Formats: sequence, structure tokens, C-alpha cells
Amino acid sequence: MTPAKGADHPPAPRFSVRIAVVVLALMIIGPLIISGAVNLYQFRKAYRSKVTNELSVMIERHSVTVDSFINDRLSDVRVIAREHPIERLRQPEFLRLVLNLMREEYHGAFVDLGLVNSDGIQVAYAGPFNLHMADYSGAPWFHEAMASENFVSDVFAGLRGTPHFIVATQRRFDDELFVVKATIDFEAFNALVENLRIGHTGFAFIFNREGNFQTSPRFEVALNRSPYVDLLEGRIRSDRITVVEGEDVFLRRSIFTIAPLKQGRWFLCYQQETSDAFAELQGVQEFAVVLLIIVSLAAVFVGYLISRNLAQRLAQADHVRTVMTHQDIETGRLASIGELAAGSAHEINTPGAIMVQEAGWIDDLLGEGDPCSGENLEEITRAVGQIRTQGDRCKEITYKLLSFARKTDPTVREVELNKIVDEVIGLTSQKTRYANVHIATELSSDLPTIQASPSELQQVLLNLVNNAIDAIEGPGGTVTVTTSHDGDEIVLDVSDTGKGIPEANLARIFDPFFTTKPVGQGTGLGLSICYGIVEKMGGRMTVESEIEKGTTFSVFLPREAPAGEADHESDFEGELP
Repeated sequence: MTPAKGADHPPAPRFSVRIAVVVLALMIIGPLIISGAVNLYQFRKAYRSKVTNELSVMIERHSVTVDSFINDRLSDVRVIAREHPIERLRQPEFLRLVLNLMREEYHGAFVDLGLVNSDGIQVAYAGPFNLHMADYSGAPWFHEAMASENFVSDVFAGLRGTPHFIVATQRRFDDELFVVKATIDFEAFNALVENLRIGHTGFAFIFNREGNFQTSPRFEVALNRSPYVDLLEGRIRSDRITVVEGEDVFLRRSIFTIAPLKQGRWFLCYQQETSDAFAELQGVQEFAVVLLIIVSLAAVFVGYLISRNLAQRLAQADHVRTVMTHQDIETGRLASIGELAAGSAHEINTPGAIMVQEAGWIDDLLGEGDPCSGENLEEITRAVGQIRTQGDRCKEITYKLLSFARKTDPTVREVELNKIVDEVIGLTSQKTRYANVHIATELSSDLPTIQASPSELQQVLLNLVNNAIDAIEGPGGTVTVTTSHDGDEIVLDVSDTGKGIPEANLARIFDPFFTTKPVGQGTGLGLSICYGIVEKMGGRMTVESEIEKGTTFSVFLPREAPAGEADHESDFEGELP
């Protein structure tokens, strides 16, 4: 046999306000979160690019300023060396005059001036220290100055013991090479970068390629850590402005902007904590999160109101549907009652005729003579017994009919399925007799009781038996009703030996208003109502059919009724707030 396609329909899902609120909130918040995240990502990217560009421009501008300061001081020394003869440069008084003019012009940037011969002896000097005839032959800067026409040293302490650096240029007089040098005030140089600050944590400083500070950093810096060591070891390009992020000496996330000075011999670095550099971005992100939370709460609240209203409407619709379902059941029941009543009229007519005949016979006996005579009394006693027997028969027929005719009671109670089967078969006995159909039963003797509505079970079984009888064309067919149990399920099978159901119709067999009977002989609601009743009981219903061999409808019922079955109209009450 071929199983019915779509026969095992899943139970209709029950509406939940909580699920609706979540779904509606996700529908509202989901796109909002996605669009907000995309916009925030784009804004974050643009803002970070803006900050890094601003830092790069600032560092580039200050690197130009620092380089200009150094080159200008070197140019000043070159002018002095080129414009004045050696005789005047050898005069300390002249150097002192020039130094005073330069200090006034450049706000004390120059500390002293000196003329050093090729042997490293400072033959002329003007300045605050006693460095006349100082010997620089062993100083590294002197050898570098002798090897280069123009020279700028690193910051060092030297003979004076204080940080300073030297700008120097060569000047040849006759056959002798001299070096005109000037010492640049460290404080004036340091001020060029010391005041370079943005935010609360930003500061700038200069270091050379050997990893030595050329200015004093405002906060602690470790040049042996990234990114400085990466720059010094060549892992970061040193010929352009570099912007990187990393951790400072205190393991705080920071941004480092580094620009080359003195043709890559020095580096100007600006360091700032990332949280400080992107403080405005953090504020925007926090505002966006707060706004998202507010909008999300508003969406959830609106979703709650909409879902609650929808739940109430669905509850009302479900109530109407339940009422309509009960009306459909009652309509089908009344149709069955009409059909049963027609058969019962013939069923009752036979014992009624016998009772009338026996009553007439008693009347004749009473008119003929002494009713107490032995022969008459025996005959009267027999007739009365026959009347009583036929009366009981009529009573049983009408009892079964009235029992089924009572309004459907959905109340769940303990039910013996085998007893329901006997009652329904008794109701259909007249129809099977006229249709010349034999009903066979195979009832399990150890069948457990189930929790169900007796009247609804009667409705299901009567529809299935009537359909099985109608499916048999021609005399001699058999309808078999079988009960069994499989684990926690009670199984009721109704089989017929009819012509079977085409496979194309199996998938629609439980659809409302679908019928294969001729027009006027079926509404198409019987099996749909049965399916709805079984589903409400927490069970399931299947059909198997084979052409010219017959059809079997199987009902699987749980032993325990599902929660809320007895009061289906209140299914939504637990979901409404």
C-alpha cells in the first residue's frame, strides 16, 4: 500500500506574543543594527583617517620647522665664515660682537662661536665658557666636521657637561683648513618640540638613528621597544612619515607619528594614547550605542503593543474558528443522525409491528373467554414476553441513537475505545445490513484506557465506518475495525475492501470540502473534521490505499490527553499579557 502524501500534517503552531515581539523586534532592530554598524564602521574609518592625516600634516609641518631651524643656524655660520677674513675671525672681540648680534636676532639660540684649526685647537672663542685654546682633536664631531663641508652634530654633553649640539662649516685660508663652529642652545631647540601637544597625553621628541634622545620627552619613552626599534632596525621605512599603532612603555594603546629630520639622521616623533587621540570617536560610538539601545527599547515596546493587539485578534479569530469547528462537527453529526434515523425507522418498525400483532392477539384471547384458563394464560404470558422483548429492542435502538444525538461534549475523561467501537458498530448495523456489508472487529483485549472526549471519538469512528461502507461498491464487501496499542499510542484502524483511492487524491484527502462522492452525496468535511479532532487530541491520522484492493485509515492517539485539550477555546489565554 502507498502511504498518503501529506497525511501526517504537523500540528498548527500556536501564536505566542513573546515570539512575535522577538521576531518583530529583530525585524526592526536587525536592519537598524546592520546599517548602524556599517555607518559606524565607515565613520570610524573616515575619522581615523582624518586623525592620522592631521597628525601627519602636523608632524610634517613641525619637521620642516625643525629642519629649517637647523639649516638656518648652519646658514648663519656659513655666512660668518664666508663674509669675514681670517684675521677678523681670529679676534675674540669680533666673534663676541657677532655672537651678541646673533643672540639678539635669534632670541638666544646661539650659545657661543669658535674658530678651530686643522689640529683641533680652538684658536678663537666667544661665549660664556672658558674654552679658548680648547683641544677638540679627540672629539668625534671634529673629525666629522673635517670630513664634511657643512656639519650638524648630534646632541651631546662635551667639555661643558650640558646638552648641546654644534653646527659647523669649513673655511680654507691660504693653505690651512679651519672650522667655524657655533653651539646651539639646547633649551631653545628643545622648545621647538616640547610645546607640540594635542589632547592630554600627546607629546613630541627627537631621537637619532643610534637611538639617542636629541630632545627631552615629556613622558617616559623606551626607544628599545616597538615601533622605535622597528624603525631603527629598518623594518619600518624611514624616508617618509610613518603612522603606526602599538603599546607604549606602560602597555597603553598609543599612536605614533614619526617624520625624518636631517635627511634621515634624526626622527621627530609624536606619541599620543589612542583613547585620547580618538576621544571624539569614542564619544560618537557611545552616543550611537545609547541611541541604538533607546531605539531598540522603543522598537520592542512598539512590537509588544502590536503583537499584543495581534494576539488578541488571533485569539478572537481562534475562538471563532473553534466555534465554527464545533458547528461543523455538529453539522456532520446531525447529518449522520439523519442518516441513522432513516435506518432506525425501519429497524424500529419491525419490533413495533410484532408488538402490535401480539397486543391484538391478547385482545382476541381476552374476548374469547376466561383469560385465566390454562391455555389462554400461557398464550397471553408468551405474547407479553414477546412485547417486552421487542420493546427492549426498540429501547436499545433509540438509546443508541439518542446517545449519539446528544450535543458534542469536548470534556476529556477516561474512555474505553473498544466500548466506543461496539456502540458505533451497533448504530451502523442497519446501514450495513441494507448495503450488504459485513463489519468485522479485531479488538485488543488488553487495550489500555485513554484520556479523550467520548462524543468526539464517536464522531471520528462513525465518519470512518460510514466512509468505508460507502466506498464498497457491490455486495459482499467487508469493513474491519481493529484496535491495538504500540508503546504510548493507541491505534485504531478502519479498513475496507472497496475500490481504493487514486494516488493523486491521497494528498488532498484531508482538505476541507474535498470529496470524491457524487454531487449531493458528500460535503467534503467529514475527514477534515476527523483530522481536526484527532489533531486536537494530540494524535495523528494517516491513510493507505491501493486501487481495487481497499483503503485503511489509521488513527494514532496518545494515552494521555495533551494539556489544554479539554478547553481549546482558552488556548491563547496563557499567551496574552
